[in-house]
Amino acid sequence: KINENGIGNGISIILFANIISRLPSMIGSLITKSVEMFKSGSFNIALGIIFFICVVIFAVAMVGAVVFLTESERKIPVQYAKRVVGRKMYGGQSSVLPLKLNMTGVMPIIFASSICSLPATVMMFVGKPADGATFGAKVYNFFNSIFDTKSIAYIVIYFILIIAFAYFYIAISFNPVEVSNNLKKQGGFIPGIRPGKPTSDYISKILSKITLIGAIFLGVIAIIPMILNVISSETFSGIAFGGSSLLIVVGVAIETAREIEAQMTMRHYKGFLE
Repeated sequence: KINENGIGNGISIILFANIISRLPSMIGSLITKSVEMFKSGSFNIALGIIFFICVVIFAVAMVGAVVFLTESERKIPVQYAKRVVGRKMYGGQSSVLPLKLNMTGVMPIIFASSICSLPATVMMFVGKPADGATFGAKVYNFFNSIFDTKSIAYIVIYFILIIAFAYFYIAISFNPVEVSNNLKKQGGFIPGIRPGKPTSDYISKILSKITLIGAIFLGVIAIIPMILNVISSETFSGIAFGGSSLLIVVGVAIETAREIEAQMTMRHYKGFLE
Protein backbone atom coordinates (compact mmCIF):
# COMPACT_ATOMS: atom_id res chain seq x y z
CA LYS A 1 0.00 0.00 0.00
CA ILE A 2 2.86 2.40 0.77
CA ASN A 3 4.45 1.60 -2.60
CA GLU A 4 1.15 2.02 -4.47
CA ASN A 5 -0.23 5.11 -2.74
CA GLY A 6 2.82 6.67 -1.11
CA ILE A 7 6.38 7.55 -2.00
CA GLY A 8 7.80 4.05 -2.40
CA ASN A 9 10.18 2.02 -0.20
CA GLY A 10 7.26 0.47 1.70
CA ILE A 11 9.12 -2.50 3.19
CA SER A 12 12.18 -0.36 3.86
CA ILE A 13 10.08 2.22 5.71
CA ILE A 14 8.58 -0.55 7.88
CA LEU A 15 12.10 -1.77 8.73
CA PHE A 16 13.12 1.84 9.37
CA ALA A 17 10.23 2.31 11.83
CA ASN A 18 11.05 -0.99 13.56
CA ILE A 19 14.67 0.04 14.11
CA ILE A 20 13.84 3.58 15.23
CA SER A 21 11.26 2.24 17.68
CA ARG A 22 14.11 0.62 19.65
CA LEU A 23 15.82 3.96 20.30
CA PRO A 24 13.63 4.94 23.31
CA SER A 25 14.44 1.66 25.08
CA MET A 26 18.17 2.18 24.42
CA ILE A 27 18.03 5.72 25.77
CA GLY A 28 15.95 4.52 28.74
CA SER A 29 18.52 1.85 29.60
CA LEU A 30 21.29 4.45 29.54
CA ILE A 31 19.31 6.75 31.84
CA THR A 32 18.47 3.86 34.20
CA LYS A 33 22.09 2.81 34.34
CA SER A 34 23.21 6.38 35.04
CA VAL A 35 20.65 6.71 37.87
CA GLU A 36 21.81 3.44 39.43
CA MET A 37 25.44 4.57 39.29
CA PHE A 38 24.49 7.92 40.81
CA LYS A 39 22.64 6.24 43.71
CA SER A 40 25.53 3.86 44.39
CA GLY A 41 27.95 6.79 44.61
CA SER A 42 30.13 5.59 41.72
CA PHE A 43 28.86 8.28 39.33
CA ASN A 44 31.12 11.23 38.65
CA ILE A 45 29.22 14.14 37.10
CA ALA A 46 32.24 15.46 35.20
CA LEU A 47 33.09 12.03 33.77
CA GLY A 48 29.42 11.45 32.98
CA ILE A 49 29.21 14.69 30.97
CA ILE A 50 32.44 13.87 29.12
CA PHE A 51 31.17 10.35 28.38
CA PHE A 52 27.84 11.73 27.08
CA ILE A 53 29.63 14.23 24.80
CA CYS A 54 31.89 11.46 23.46
CA VAL A 55 28.84 9.26 22.76
CA VAL A 56 27.12 12.08 20.83
CA ILE A 57 30.28 12.82 18.81
CA PHE A 58 30.73 9.11 18.07
CA ALA A 59 27.09 8.75 16.95
CA VAL A 60 27.32 11.78 14.63
CA ALA A 61 30.62 10.49 13.19
CA MET A 62 29.08 7.06 12.53
CA VAL A 63 26.08 8.57 10.77
CA GLY A 64 28.37 10.82 8.72
CA ALA A 65 30.52 7.84 7.75
CA VAL A 66 27.46 5.86 6.64
CA VAL A 67 26.15 8.81 4.60
CA PHE A 68 29.57 9.16 2.97
CA LEU A 69 29.63 5.42 2.23
CA THR A 70 26.10 5.47 0.79
CA GLU A 71 26.56 8.56 -1.39
CA SER A 72 30.13 8.01 -2.67
CA GLU A 73 30.56 6.86 -6.23
CA ARG A 74 33.22 6.60 -8.92
CA LYS A 75 32.21 8.31 -12.16
CA ILE A 76 33.72 6.82 -15.32
CA PRO A 77 33.59 9.31 -18.23
CA VAL A 78 31.74 8.06 -21.31
CA GLN A 79 31.80 9.74 -24.75
CA TYR A 80 29.16 9.00 -27.37
CA ALA A 81 30.08 9.06 -31.05
CA LYS A 82 28.23 11.32 -33.46
CA ARG A 83 25.88 9.67 -35.94
CA VAL A 84 23.61 11.08 -38.61
CA VAL A 85 20.08 9.70 -39.00
CA GLY A 86 18.31 11.37 -41.91
CA ARG A 87 18.81 15.10 -41.49
CA LYS A 88 19.41 14.93 -37.75
CA MET A 89 22.65 14.35 -35.88
CA TYR A 90 22.60 12.27 -32.70
CA GLY A 91 25.25 11.62 -30.08
CA GLY A 92 28.44 13.55 -29.53
CA GLN A 93 27.62 14.32 -25.91
CA SER A 94 29.60 13.33 -22.83
CA SER A 95 28.20 11.35 -19.93
CA VAL A 96 29.39 9.33 -16.96
CA LEU A 97 28.98 5.76 -15.76
CA PRO A 98 28.49 5.96 -11.97
CA LEU A 99 29.76 3.06 -9.84
CA LYS A 100 28.66 3.38 -6.23
CA LEU A 101 31.17 2.69 -3.48
CA ASN A 102 28.59 0.58 -1.65
CA MET A 103 26.64 -1.15 -4.41
CA THR A 104 25.89 -4.14 -2.19
CA GLY A 105 24.01 -2.29 0.57
CA VAL A 106 23.56 -4.38 3.71
CA MET A 107 23.49 -7.74 1.91
CA PRO A 108 27.11 -8.74 2.81
CA ILE A 109 26.38 -8.08 6.51
CA ILE A 110 23.19 -10.18 6.32
CA PHE A 111 25.00 -13.04 4.55
CA ALA A 112 27.97 -12.92 6.96
CA SER A 113 25.78 -12.85 10.08
CA SER A 114 23.74 -15.79 8.75
CA ILE A 115 26.84 -17.90 8.14
CA CYS A 116 28.37 -16.98 11.51
CA SER A 117 25.15 -17.87 13.35
CA LEU A 118 24.92 -21.29 11.66
CA PRO A 119 27.49 -23.10 13.90
CA ALA A 120 25.81 -21.75 17.04
CA THR A 121 22.45 -23.00 15.77
CA VAL A 122 23.87 -26.45 15.03
CA MET A 123 25.52 -26.63 18.47
CA MET A 124 22.23 -25.63 20.10
CA PHE A 125 20.47 -28.58 18.44
CA VAL A 126 23.32 -31.02 19.15
CA GLY A 127 23.77 -30.00 22.78
CA LYS A 128 26.86 -30.09 24.93
CA PRO A 129 28.26 -33.61 25.57
CA ALA A 130 27.95 -34.78 29.17
CA ASP A 131 31.55 -36.04 29.31
CA GLY A 132 33.86 -33.06 28.93
CA ALA A 133 36.92 -35.22 28.17
CA THR A 134 35.61 -36.71 24.92
CA PHE A 135 36.60 -35.57 21.44
CA GLY A 136 33.06 -34.33 20.78
CA ALA A 137 33.16 -32.14 23.88
CA LYS A 138 36.49 -30.64 22.80
CA VAL A 139 35.10 -29.89 19.33
CA TYR A 140 31.99 -28.36 20.93
CA ASN A 141 34.08 -26.14 23.23
CA PHE A 142 36.33 -25.09 20.33
CA PHE A 143 33.45 -23.95 18.13
CA ASN A 144 31.71 -22.39 21.11
CA SER A 145 34.77 -20.27 21.85
CA ILE A 146 35.37 -19.36 18.19
CA PHE A 147 31.79 -18.35 17.38
CA ASP A 148 31.11 -16.48 20.61
CA THR A 149 29.96 -13.00 19.54
CA LYS A 150 32.29 -11.41 22.12
CA SER A 151 35.42 -13.22 20.93
CA ILE A 152 38.10 -11.64 18.76
CA ALA A 153 38.08 -14.67 16.42
CA TYR A 154 34.37 -14.20 15.72
CA ILE A 155 34.87 -10.51 14.87
CA VAL A 156 37.77 -11.33 12.51
CA ILE A 157 35.79 -14.10 10.75
CA TYR A 158 32.78 -11.81 10.52
CA PHE A 159 34.88 -9.02 8.97
CA ILE A 160 36.48 -11.37 6.41
CA LEU A 161 33.10 -12.84 5.44
CA ILE A 162 31.68 -9.35 4.85
CA ILE A 163 34.48 -8.61 2.37
CA ALA A 164 34.06 -12.01 0.67
CA PHE A 165 30.29 -11.66 0.34
CA ALA A 166 30.66 -8.10 -1.00
CA TYR A 167 32.66 -9.48 -3.94
CA PHE A 168 30.20 -12.38 -4.29
CA TYR A 169 27.17 -10.08 -4.42
CA ILE A 170 28.84 -7.75 -6.94
CA ALA A 171 29.73 -10.76 -9.13
CA ILE A 172 26.09 -11.88 -9.36
CA SER A 173 24.46 -8.44 -9.55
CA PHE A 174 26.77 -6.44 -11.87
CA ASN A 175 28.04 -7.69 -15.22
CA PRO A 176 30.83 -5.52 -16.73
CA VAL A 177 30.60 -7.44 -20.05
CA GLU A 178 26.92 -6.55 -20.41
CA VAL A 179 27.61 -2.89 -19.56
CA SER A 180 30.42 -2.83 -22.13
CA ASN A 181 28.19 -4.35 -24.82
CA ASN A 182 25.41 -1.84 -24.10
CA LEU A 183 27.86 1.04 -24.40
CA LYS A 184 29.12 -0.37 -27.70
CA LYS A 185 25.58 -0.75 -29.09
CA GLN A 186 24.74 2.84 -28.14
CA GLY A 187 27.92 4.18 -29.70
CA GLY A 188 29.50 5.02 -26.38
CA PHE A 189 33.11 4.48 -25.34
CA ILE A 190 35.43 5.34 -22.48
CA PRO A 191 38.10 7.83 -23.65
CA GLY A 192 41.39 6.04 -24.13
CA ILE A 193 39.84 2.56 -23.88
CA ARG A 194 38.87 0.44 -26.89
CA PRO A 195 35.25 -0.82 -26.99
CA GLY A 196 34.54 -4.46 -26.21
CA LYS A 197 36.74 -6.59 -23.97
CA PRO A 198 39.20 -3.79 -23.03
CA THR A 199 36.25 -1.73 -21.77
CA SER A 200 34.84 -4.61 -19.69
CA ASP A 201 38.32 -5.32 -18.27
CA TYR A 202 38.73 -1.64 -17.37
CA ILE A 203 35.32 -1.52 -15.66
CA SER A 204 36.10 -4.79 -13.80
CA LYS A 205 39.42 -3.38 -12.57
CA ILE A 206 37.80 -0.20 -11.21
CA LEU A 207 34.90 -2.20 -9.77
CA SER A 208 37.30 -4.51 -7.94
CA LYS A 209 39.08 -1.57 -6.31
CA ILE A 210 35.97 0.29 -5.16
CA THR A 211 34.36 -2.97 -3.97
CA LEU A 212 37.37 -3.62 -1.72
CA ILE A 213 37.26 -0.09 -0.29
CA GLY A 214 33.49 -0.24 0.20
CA ALA A 215 33.65 -3.73 1.77
CA ILE A 216 36.34 -2.67 4.26
CA PHE A 217 34.31 0.43 5.12
CA LEU A 218 31.19 -1.72 5.51
CA GLY A 219 33.04 -4.23 7.68
CA VAL A 220 34.42 -1.53 9.97
CA ILE A 221 30.95 -0.05 10.49
CA ALA A 222 29.56 -3.53 11.23
CA ILE A 223 32.21 -4.57 13.78
CA ILE A 224 32.52 -1.30 15.73
CA PRO A 225 29.48 -2.10 17.95
CA MET A 226 30.89 -5.61 18.53
CA ILE A 227 34.27 -4.18 19.54
CA LEU A 228 32.54 -1.83 21.97
CA ASN A 229 30.78 -4.82 23.54
CA VAL A 230 34.10 -6.67 23.84
CA ILE A 231 35.67 -3.65 25.58
CA SER A 232 32.84 -3.24 28.07
CA SER A 233 29.48 -4.91 27.53
CA GLU A 234 27.98 -3.21 30.61
CA THR A 235 28.95 0.32 29.59
CA PHE A 236 28.17 0.13 25.88
CA SER A 237 25.22 -2.26 25.86
CA GLY A 238 22.77 0.64 25.65
CA ILE A 239 24.48 2.45 22.77
CA ALA A 240 25.64 -0.46 20.63
CA PHE A 241 23.67 0.14 17.44
CA GLY A 242 24.14 -2.55 14.81
CA GLY A 243 25.97 -1.59 11.63
CA SER A 244 23.25 -3.09 9.43
CA SER A 245 20.57 -1.16 11.34
CA LEU A 246 22.47 2.09 10.91
CA LEU A 247 22.93 1.46 7.18
CA ILE A 248 19.22 0.71 6.74
CA VAL A 249 18.15 3.81 8.70
CA VAL A 250 20.46 6.19 6.83
CA GLY A 251 19.81 4.60 3.43
CA VAL A 252 16.02 4.72 3.82
CA ALA A 253 16.13 8.31 5.10
CA ILE A 254 18.21 9.46 2.12
CA GLU A 255 16.07 7.56 -0.42
CA THR A 256 12.81 8.80 1.11
CA ALA A 257 14.08 12.38 1.02
CA ARG A 258 14.87 11.94 -2.68
CA GLU A 259 11.42 10.49 -3.34
CA ILE A 260 9.73 13.43 -1.60
CA GLU A 261 11.90 15.91 -3.49
CA ALA A 262 11.08 14.19 -6.80
CA GLN A 263 7.35 14.26 -6.05
CA MET A 264 7.49 17.97 -5.20
CA THR A 265 9.53 18.73 -8.32
CA MET A 266 6.93 16.95 -10.44
CA ARG A 267 4.26 19.19 -8.90
CA HIS A 268 6.34 22.32 -9.63
CA TYR A 269 6.83 23.11 -5.96
CA LYS A 270 10.03 24.47 -4.54
CA GLY A 271 11.98 21.76 -2.71
CA PHE A 272 11.76 22.19 1.05
CA LEU A 273 14.70 19.82 1.60
CA GLU A 274 17.28 22.14 0.03
